[in-house]
Order: sequence, then C-alpha cells, then structure tokens
Amino acid sequence: QVQLVESGGGLVQPGGSLRLSCAASGSISMIYTMGWYRQAPGKQRELVAEIMRGGTTNYHDSVKGRFTISRDNAKNTVYLQMNGLKPEDTAVYYCYSRVLLFTAQDFTSWGQGTQVTVSS
Repeated sequence: QVQLVESGGGLVQPGGSLRLSCAASGSISMIYTMGWYRQAPGKQRELVAEIMRGGTTNYHDSVKGRFTISRDNAKNTVYLQMNGLKPEDTAVYYCYSRVLLFTAQDFTSWGQGTQVTVSS
C-alpha cells in the first residue's frame, strides 16, 4: 500500500557528509510523519530524526547540530542531511512513514535500509 525507496548511503570519512533521501508512493492521502531510524550491529534500532507534516522535528541527542531533516510534501519525500559524521554514526539507516491511506486507515511502513559507514 505504501512503498518507501531510500537512497544516498555509502562510505565516508569522519567529518564528512552524506544526504539520505526517501520517497514514499502508494495509496497515500496524507503523510503525518516521516523519519529515519538506524541500527548498528549488536544495538537496538533507535530514532535518528523525524519530521511531522507541520514541520515539527525531533532528533536524537547524539545528532543534534549535525543532522538536519527536511521534507518535500509535494514529492512525499524526506531528506536527512548528515554533516560532521562520526564513526559511531555507522549503521543501517531505515526510513519510515506514518500515513493516512485513501481508505481512511493509518499505515506505517519501512524502507529496506541503506548502509552508512563512517571510517578512515
């Protein structure tokens, strides 16, 4: 019903930058929230950043001041600009969305994940 396609992961040196993108498609009437979680080996998945329809954002404390989340409502796309990357940011990053379907049901979906590796 809702598909998320992520792009932008890769290998970067400490201090470098990456930009992740995630586009949602499907039977979407309205998107409430889009965001990113990440999961490092041996650790639990954690919220990195999310953005509500009105523009309110939430960030994990460890990324505040370095990462910026934004969205293009017309394109149903969310972006995560990651600057000042650190080795501890290495993880698989998952996009998620919570939407209202045309059937008037709420629906949460996840992307397939994109690897971000920060290493010299």
